[in-house]
Amino acid sequence: MPSPEFVDAVLDVARRIPAGRVMTYGDVGLAVGSSAPRAVGRVLALFGHAVPWWRVVPASGLPPQGHAQLALPHYLDEGTPLRFPRDQGSPTTTSPSTTDYRLALSSARLPYTHEIYAEVAL
Repeated sequence: MPSPEFVDAVLDVARRIPAGRVMTYGDVGLAVGSSAPRAVGRVLALFGHAVPWWRVVPASGLPPQGHAQLALPHYLDEGTPLRFPRDQGSPTTTSPSTTDYRLALSSARLPYTHEIYAEVAL
């Protein structure tokens, strides 16, 4: 079980990610001084319901595993850059009809110059 301090640090970073942007599990780990992205995922799985959990994603650019349909309306509402297959148009916020998408990490990922990383020696 992660320490209470680690849990608080991860949840604090997740809360501070701006709408329309994302961080990978590894990015959040880096921001809190950890090299354990799986521990970040565990914290979000256990305690992340009260923070914008959809803004923390795997480095693959896929939405959080098992939560693609739940996360899609958030991404669309926030204007998060997404990629859809060519033969499929973007769904609407009122009827997300697909789980076949990726986040456009090159555009959506929070840059390392953001204040969230201020305490980290990069």
